[in-house]
Amino acid sequence: MGESAILAIDQGTTNTKALLVAGDGRILASGSSPTQVEHPHPGWAQQDADSIRRSVAKAVEQAVSAAGPVEIAAIGISNQRESVVVWDAVTGEPLAPCVIWQCRRSAEICARLRALGHESAIRQRSGLQLNPMFSAGKLRWLLDHEVAVSEAHRQGRLRAGTVDSWLLWSLTGGKTHACDAGNAARTQLLGLDTASWDDELLELFAIDPAILPRILPSDAAFGVTAGGFAGLPDGIPIRAMMGDSHAALFGHGIRAPGQAKVTLGTGSSLMTLTRQRPHSTTGLSETIAWSQTGTPAYALEGNITVSTHAAAFAAEMLGLDGPEALTALAASAPDSDGVSFVPALAGLGAPHWQEEARGLFCGLSLRTRRAHMARAALEGIAHQICDLVEAMQADLPHPIDTLCVDGGGARNDLLLRMLADLSGCRVSRPAQTELSAWGAAAMAAQAIGQPLPTQDHAAPIVPAMEPASREKLRRQWREALAMLAPHA
Repeated sequence: MGESAILAIDQGTTNTKALLVAGDGRILASGSSPTQVEHPHPGWAQQDADSIRRSVAKAVEQAVSAAGPVEIAAIGISNQRESVVVWDAVTGEPLAPCVIWQCRRSAEICARLRALGHESAIRQRSGLQLNPMFSAGKLRWLLDHEVAVSEAHRQGRLRAGTVDSWLLWSLTGGKTHACDAGNAARTQLLGLDTASWDDELLELFAIDPAILPRILPSDAAFGVTAGGFAGLPDGIPIRAMMGDSHAALFGHGIRAPGQAKVTLGTGSSLMTLTRQRPHSTTGLSETIAWSQTGTPAYALEGNITVSTHAAAFAAEMLGLDGPEALTALAASAPDSDGVSFVPALAGLGAPHWQEEARGLFCGLSLRTRRAHMARAALEGIAHQICDLVEAMQADLPHPIDTLCVDGGGARNDLLLRMLADLSGCRVSRPAQTELSAWGAAAMAAQAIGQPLPTQDHAAPIVPAMEPASREKLRRQWREALAMLAPHA
């Protein structure tokens, strides 16, 4: 037998990654497989659920092949959150596209519940804003509009869940239908105070609890591999499941209130732990980060729908060859010369919650050059995060002075400099920036009694901008937001 390792699977929006992590924290091997997002109608976003499964298989096969002889002691899974998969319990095949977290197709369902006066109760019970981002409305939409889904439900064959439950079903050969408490907390069907499916929320969204997964602790014994998925031998224990942002928080080694992490991915998440269920007055989400041995770790979170993906979008609009070229062009200008970019390309998330907002470049003049627009695009990513930092500071009894960053955008030095300067917080980057996979591995390793070492962080980036300059740029950003809608 080879060296013992944890297999971490990180199923994200644009790709799936697999890591084999040794007990001393070394990455023995990795694999990656891209995934495609479809936009069949304005505001819609979906993926082929079977292609998600295939991408996982491919990434795992790459990692295992590259590692050579290795003994997989346990599997940990992290996943894109709020996305909904529906499948046939008999055939194991998906019945509709995976409606992903960016999709707004359930906006009318949310609006109808709001008009009926249910918004306050949904917010109080779930901890989440009534918004199309969350899973409940997406699942209701699938039941209402996909004939195969409603027919399978009528026949008692329908299974539904977030992406973690879909992958667990696949890995266990259809033997386990479960999710972890953190993923369940993002569905808008979980009662935050009870950490269980909530009868009132299920009734409001007209969801049959029989189609939903069992809710288990994030470090539960979720089952074992069966059926040869991805060429894995049968019998490997699956010992961790976590939403990607939750896994990143765990991967940073944050176990108590006082620090916050920022995931700089397709979207962004700012999250910090709280000592008890939080109560936000600023539009942030109250949620469960994870549950260990049945005890929920509560958290406060702000979500941005389009974050570093805005750099790829702006690069294409400016005729550049990707985000790296955009960053290089942005670095050639000392400032944005009054140009602002609001990357509301799929609405605005927290703390603004404007579903209908659309992206905006403003402040252009005859002096404007592409470098100014490129710099404004990166600044827009940082400004959105700063909005969340300010909201979180207002909700918490203690200040946040350090932002721990992860995700693909954490490798962008210019973006991190902007984030430090505009937020006034130190920015700390770990040696391993793919913290979602690492966090899932760390949870699984801890579950089997073989904890991984904590991540090393580089020297933090310290804010260097004068407060007056910071406030000038923040005021310019707020003026740009005000152009989107009167209540921005």
